[in-house]
Amino acid sequence: MVAPEEPDSLLPTRHSLLARLRDWQDQAGWREFFDTYWRLIYAVARKAGLSDADAQDVVQSTFIYLARRMPNFQYDRSRGSFKSWLRVVTRSRIHAHWRREKRDGLLVREPLAGRAGDELDLLELQPDPAADAMDEVWQREWEQNLVDRAFERLRTKVSSQQLLLFRLAMQGELSLRQVASKLDVSLPQVYLARHRVGRLFKAEVARLRRDAE
Repeated sequence: MVAPEEPDSLLPTRHSLLARLRDWQDQAGWREFFDTYWRLIYAVARKAGLSDADAQDVVQSTFIYLARRMPNFQYDRSRGSFKSWLRVVTRSRIHAHWRREKRDGLLVREPLAGRAGDELDLLELQPDPAADAMDEVWQREWEQNLVDRAFERLRTKVSSQQLLLFRLAMQGELSLRQVASKLDVSLPQVYLARHRVGRLFKAEVARLRRDAE
């Protein structure tokens, strides 16, 4: 059972965060937005075939692109989820990179997904109904990013030992008794960590998913 959302949650809804991003001076809002999504954008760019340096360039390009348009941006959730909106923006930046490579004669392979316009008007973005390879990559990386972000947020709520116990128990590679032996703790401590941290982990994942989808 997922625990109810805490009233003083550190993670605001995507709508409220997007509203904050319209203010260039809201450094905390931009930092939260960057910390939450840069790894996702980077991972998708890497899976699309970009090098480490090029994927980092795509991350930078994506956030610069968003920063330039946010002051006048009005997000309409009825026209698509935040998840779909960010997917389209990310894909457009990846393809902008591919087109620059092709223009400069540096392109040695075709991009993973289909073409997308270089200059997108965020006010007109619609979820792309066509399922392609990049959409599949996006979905996998999106789910992984939810898990990673949930673990990051748990570090402020539980001890490092409890978090490690939960990770090892969740991975399923070791029995709970083996986990206890490996970390030199009692078996009841492993059960307790699995239950307590597991409840918090599910709540964090559910909160992240609800806010974005």
